[in-house]
Amino acid sequence: MPQSSQIQPKKLGLTARIFIGMIAGIVIGALLQWSFDDSGDLSFSVFGLQVSTYGILVEGIFNVIGEIFVASLKMLVVPLVFVSLVCGTSSLSDPSKLGRLGGKSILLYLGTTAIAISLAVTFALIVAPGEGESLPSQATYEAKEAPSLGQVIINMMPTNPINAMAEGNMLQIIVFSVLFGIAMAMTGNTGKRLTNVFEDLSTVIMKLVTILMNLAPYGVFVLMAKMFATVDIDTIFKLLKYFFLVIFVLLLHAFVSYSVILKLLSGLNPLILFRKMRDAALFAFSTSSSSATLPITMETATKKLGVKSSVASFTVPLGSTINMDGTAIMQGVATVFIAQVYAVDLTLADYLMVILTATLASVGTAGVPGVGLIMLAMVLQQVNLPVEGIALIIGVDRLLDMTRTAVNVTGDCMVACIVGKSENEFDADVFNDTDAGIKDEEVDFKHLDKNS
Repeated sequence: MPQSSQIQPKKLGLTARIFIGMIAGIVIGALLQWSFDDSGDLSFSVFGLQVSTYGILVEGIFNVIGEIFVASLKMLVVPLVFVSLVCGTSSLSDPSKLGRLGGKSILLYLGTTAIAISLAVTFALIVAPGEGESLPSQATYEAKEAPSLGQVIINMMPTNPINAMAEGNMLQIIVFSVLFGIAMAMTGNTGKRLTNVFEDLSTVIMKLVTILMNLAPYGVFVLMAKMFATVDIDTIFKLLKYFFLVIFVLLLHAFVSYSVILKLLSGLNPLILFRKMRDAALFAFSTSSSSATLPITMETATKKLGVKSSVASFTVPLGSTINMDGTAIMQGVATVFIAQVYAVDLTLADYLMVILTATLASVGTAGVPGVGLIMLAMVLQQVNLPVEGIALIIGVDRLLDMTRTAVNVTGDCMVACIVGKSENEFDADVFNDTDAGIKDEEVDFKHLDKNS
């Protein structure tokens, strides 16, 4: 007797699973913080030994798994950028095309950053988040020194490519990869044989990205749980006006500015872009790192948005390094906030200096750890505001960093789409296909050892 067909329940998509993991992590983290006693811990006795809930869960399980997850993403960044850039550059038939790609990408990234900080300063002046705020008795912050723009340009040329890869110096990796790809394209048959090897490597690396994407819901869960178990709620309440103003301008820039720019310069539908950016944006929100999210951003740009690899392999890594729209918004609001708290009146020339400094600093501080606060220190120094004012906002910066990283990676893909469309290196059918790239996200872990 034939077996009756059973309707299989529809599997949850990757975006839904990541979102569930994020919400569950936020709830668990908040409950853990709420359940801690006045000392910030909840302990109990097991066989006569005092066991710390905070130590086991937050500093133990959540911290270890979360750090391993982020490290696994960062592990792919250098090989992904190097291999994909070499493949893309070696496939360019017109060497002048590379110059156009770079020029368009940098111009768009700097332009969106200027728009971002202009919006931030304008809304900060309207809302006035710092008025009526009291200055704490001890507000100190020691700013790291940022390199000059000239020094950054000099440092772009690697003296030791292997060392640049070991240190994750993205600008040096990009320069070396481009030069290596150009040399391959000029080497004839030898270069063609090597190109096949790099293309195979690229396929393997992207498959590894897919495997890690399927583990993302668990990584996102522990990252969110740790974050909301340790976040200082009191600090957020004290800076509520500043906090929500930054969030508002970030969302305004992402959904309005990017929509207008994408529609005007490419004619593409912004709603499709935002729908396909969900996975990358959630990754960015959870990790607070454009570099750690880079493998996912590359996957999104090429397989979901239809940007050809020859363009995406250049614009997306460059964007993860110099595109600081979200950070620029924080700087604009923070500068006005700090000026109002310290009762310093800034002139129109000062605000124009803030916009110019933050825009140029987005390139000048690329690859520097703690880039957001370093850039803010540079901006404050330009308009003679006390750098110590950074201590006023540093308590909520971690939460804001999550949102602005999501905005940054959205900007990276938006620019990749515009540049790809302008260079005829764009597949409109893939962009408009709602299912594009979805099948590639699924990995059957039970059959990884079999050829399929």
